[in-house]
Amino acid sequence: MDTSVLDKAIVFAVKAHAGTGRRGKGFPYIVHPMEAVEIVATMTDDQELMAAAALHDTVEDTSVTLDDISREFGPRVAKLVEEESDVFMEGVSESDSWHSRKQAAIDRLAGASRDAKIVAMGDKLSNARIIYRDFVQKGDELWKIFHVTDIKEHEWHYRGLAASLKELEGTFAYAEFTDLIEKIFGGRR
Repeated sequence: MDTSVLDKAIVFAVKAHAGTGRRGKGFPYIVHPMEAVEIVATMTDDQELMAAAALHDTVEDTSVTLDDISREFGPRVAKLVEEESDVFMEGVSESDSWHSRKQAAIDRLAGASRDAKIVAMGDKLSNARIIYRDFVQKGDELWKIFHVTDIKEHEWHYRGLAASLKELEGTFAYAEFTDLIEKIFGGRR
């Protein structure tokens, strides 16, 4: 099995995220993209999708550019990273409300390619896992570390993500994702 693209992406991501931690979590940031890779690996053996999962936050959270990704990993990996990065949503700016930005991201994901949805599932399921672990330990106090602290907004967001990823229904990752949403948000509606 040739894992050279994935190996290179992991090293690249480790260097890009070096010295950073996951906000409010107390562990190195790189743990999140590596978990995303593991999740993607349960859905495909496509090394470029796994590479995109490893790299999915490099453009948003580090000095890495999409051109850097394209030069190092080719246009397909760069396109997948672009599709997973909120910074490339047309007509959306940082000054827009959190809700507006998340709605645009949900809409964009709903229309994304299956490959992009697989990469996104790695990211979103990893996020849901850490939220669930924190929820078990802290209850509703966990929402205080987020910029938006209203639990109903987070519930709306995660249910919207699940709807946009419905094409992946039938995968273990999708089942786990929707199960965690129910465990976290339950019948709060």
